[in-house]
Amino acid sequence: MSGLRAQKKADKNRRILEAATTLFRKVGYDSARIEDIADMAGVSVGTFYNYYKNKGDMLMATVSMEVEEVLAAGDQVIGRELDDVGKALSELISKYYDHSLTYLSKEMWRTAMSLSIGQPETPFSKRYTALDHRLSKQVCDLFRSLQTRGIVRKDVDCDATGELVFNNVNMMFIEFVKDEDMDIDGLKAEVTRQNAPVAALMSDVL
Repeated sequence: MSGLRAQKKADKNRRILEAATTLFRKVGYDSARIEDIADMAGVSVGTFYNYYKNKGDMLMATVSMEVEEVLAAGDQVIGRELDDVGKALSELISKYYDHSLTYLSKEMWRTAMSLSIGQPETPFSKRYTALDHRLSKQVCDLFRSLQTRGIVRKDVDCDATGELVFNNVNMMFIEFVKDEDMDIDGLKAEVTRQNAPVAALMSDVL
């Protein structure tokens, strides 16, 4: 019975998140009312507050759901054991970018970023930062996996290089969400161009 209760709770949570993201996209984060989110999810307002304290808490849960799925997709890229640094990096970053608007709109990402920067000591901000660190670590893990198999040079510092690459990936994503006219394909093309010399240096056998 406990397993069934847990499943029902997870299903209810998913309904709330899906209703929230739908309403955020339709009317905007600021205009979305918790009463309307609860109604769309088929739960009471009281039930909503059993899961989330406020809209910001729910937005962070949506960001977490997005990133967890991205990380799982990234692990699959690393597990494929690709034999080209540039291709492997492009595939990993494509997973990040292609999934970035599945649950969150650009406006929702801007709100999440603003909350994170504007309130750095809040649980929201700390959780947002922790998710970024996990993504950064995954880029490092990709390079380390390639290095173990002799694709990346032995003298390359995989942690430093992975952090450097992810910082640029993150910065370009910020530029993307700021610009309503930029599309995913344009973003990926620009980042691929920027990463090309780094990938070439990493795979150059001295």
